[in-house]
Amino acid sequence: MHKVDILLETKEAAALKARREREKQRLSRILNSRHRTMGVDVEALRNQVEEWKLRVETEKRRDETYDAEQVLCDRLAQMLEEEERQRVRCLHQAVQEFREQEQPPPTRREWDLYNPEGLRQDQPARVSDYDPRCGPASLQRFAGEDLALPTRRRLQQEQQCRSLEDQRAKRQWALANAKYADTLEDKKRVELDLRAQQLAQLEEECRRAKDLAMANYNRAQAVDTAEQHQLACQREQEDNQAEIHNHLTGQLLTEDPAVAESLLGPHRVITNRWKGMSPKQVEAVRKAQEEQRQENQRLREAERQREAEWETQQQLAARAAMALEEKERLSRLQLRKGLDAYNQQLAQEQRAQQQYLQREVYTNPPSAQYHLQFNTSSR
Repeated sequence: MHKVDILLETKEAAALKARREREKQRLSRILNSRHRTMGVDVEALRNQVEEWKLRVETEKRRDETYDAEQVLCDRLAQMLEEEERQRVRCLHQAVQEFREQEQPPPTRREWDLYNPEGLRQDQPARVSDYDPRCGPASLQRFAGEDLALPTRRRLQQEQQCRSLEDQRAKRQWALANAKYADTLEDKKRVELDLRAQQLAQLEEECRRAKDLAMANYNRAQAVDTAEQHQLACQREQEDNQAEIHNHLTGQLLTEDPAVAESLLGPHRVITNRWKGMSPKQVEAVRKAQEEQRQENQRLREAERQREAEWETQQQLAARAAMALEEKERLSRLQLRKGLDAYNQQLAQEQRAQQQYLQREVYTNPPSAQYHLQFNTSSR
């Protein structure tokens, strides 16, 4: 091997290595989106950004509208669920109360199956020799068998002894009670006789004292009544004479209107001397009454006019409110129609976009091998 050939291979290897390093650096620059600005359409990118922002804003408004409707629907659903829960709770409570009141466990047909006190309340197979449940087929009692004979005889003897003792004690107690009752009755009879004699004597003395006091009171009352009658007659005669003298000498029957004038003013009169108003005063009173009547009529007419104006204002306000409500309803309806039309238009545009992409743009979808050929070189 010549020395010149070795030098040439070394140079080619260094040049190949340098090219590979430059290619690697160029590829890193090309794949870096921050530094790659060659061949970029800034206006198209700006339009794409504007369209994306507009689409995002439209979708945001649509999502907000859907969210508001969803919140309203959720509230209605919650209210309906709460009403359903209340209704079910009331129904369950009513059923439970009916069961507790009308269907307690002891009244049920299968109570004997799960009664916790069933074994305690249950009777044994044979209670005694005379148990009606022990028939010929029960095999609990046989002919000539008397299991409780000794016990029964002993109990009968004890019962007979107790009965005799009870009868003897009752007889003695009855005799003692009868003797004691006779003694008490004799003593009570003697005491009642003495009390009756004392009461009769006291009643007689009280009656005598009462009669004497009543007689004295009647005599005094008669004397007092006679004196009062005499004094009343005398006072009546004196009053009649004084009244006649006052009428004859007083100014009551003189018919003079001046006697009714008061010192407090010309418009004041003395009521016990006044004989009535003069024709001029009567005319003045009637004139004042007529003026008051006209004034009251004028006030009532003004009140009716004010009430009519108030009623008119209320009707106008009601009509204006109805008009505003109708206008608001129409505006909401128009807004709803516009939103529906806009949604339909967006749906049609989306469907058209999808159809365009599927029929025109993506007619030949690339495979995985197609994507693997990119970014493998800087050329």
